[in-house]
Amino acid sequence: MTWLVVGLGNPGPTYAATRHNVGYLVADVLADRMGGRFKAHTSGRAEVVEGRLAGQRAVLGRARSYMNESGGPVKTLTSYFDVEPEHLVVVHDELDIDFGALRLKLGGGDNGHNGLKSIRQSIGTGDFHRVRVGIGRPPGRQSVHDFVLKPYSSTERKELPVLLEEAADAVESLLTRGLSETQSAFNR
Repeated sequence: MTWLVVGLGNPGPTYAATRHNVGYLVADVLADRMGGRFKAHTSGRAEVVEGRLAGQRAVLGRARSYMNESGGPVKTLTSYFDVEPEHLVVVHDELDIDFGALRLKLGGGDNGHNGLKSIRQSIGTGDFHRVRVGIGRPPGRQSVHDFVLKPYSSTERKELPVLLEEAADAVESLLTRGLSETQSAFNR
């Protein structure tokens, strides 16, 4: 049984430090833990790290496309590695959760998240695991689009490394302990 853990984000240096790329950042932490580096997948649509994560056979993935086109690359990886939706974990930013908080769930709606919407459309179901990393709501009248594509505030940047490690811990726990135990330990 292989797990596919996908960190959502946008490619390129312009987006590297933005809130929308927290999935990529968590995937980087997990790659370090696996002792691997992302390499181009043969499809050219994604980058992957293959190996063991928390003792489980796992593939880390991140699309080489923009967030709203994540579904195609994720579908390619699930097909190539023969991963069923119940063994797919998607790590993504979540506006409706305060910065610094995590929540895990199986299935659910897209809640306006274009990456999740694209994945649901491409694989034909929303019944996959989600590690939702809180980024909070935009302040004042700032648009959601501008907020998610801006870098973290200086205060958030100081706290971000701890959040990324905790999100990576949650992914490892999900793979080894299952959803219910992991939710009890990490959802807040």
